[in-house]
Amino acid sequence: MDQETKYIVYDGIIVPAAARLQQKRRDRYGHIKDLPDDELVDPDELERLVYQQEFGPVWALPFTPSKCVIKPTIDEDGKPNWGAFGTVDFFRYKPKFDPLTRIMNELEEQREHLLIMIGIMRERMKDKVDYEVINYVLKGIVDVDEIYDWDTWQLAKLSLRAVRFKKRIKKLREKRRENNKEDAEALWN
Repeated sequence: MDQETKYIVYDGIIVPAAARLQQKRRDRYGHIKDLPDDELVDPDELERLVYQQEFGPVWALPFTPSKCVIKPTIDEDGKPNWGAFGTVDFFRYKPKFDPLTRIMNELEEQREHLLIMIGIMRERMKDKVDYEVINYVLKGIVDVDEIYDWDTWQLAKLSLRAVRFKKRIKKLREKRRENNKEDAEALWN
């Protein structure tokens, strides 16, 4: 078994021919003669164009969103199984969307977060904060920007913000009460 090894002189060094061979990675999108590769379309763009051509008619179909948040479960026959949620009573008792209630709930949640932050700050500062100054700020006697101690200033600002949230929530409750009263009067008249 006699094999002949071919040698090539490369930069003055004798190297076996097999050592100079490199396997080139195949380009899965090909090349166009007389056009540099950097002018070709990006492969991601090609895939997007194919998807657009394939699924374009499906995406162009008109779509009406569902009015009910609750979706039916599909039983083993492939038919929807609404259960108790498909009845007329469910839609009759389902509360109507009230934007005032949503805004009020968000404000209450933000106020709760503020109260938690205030509690954390009070625990951290215990004897350092002068609570009389904060009470004066809440009553409107002292302006917040007149406080020089940073911790007291921060606690006073958060307390003022919590009070503003409370007043705003109270106004929204009154407005909702008035709206409910008007709806009841319209229903009975």
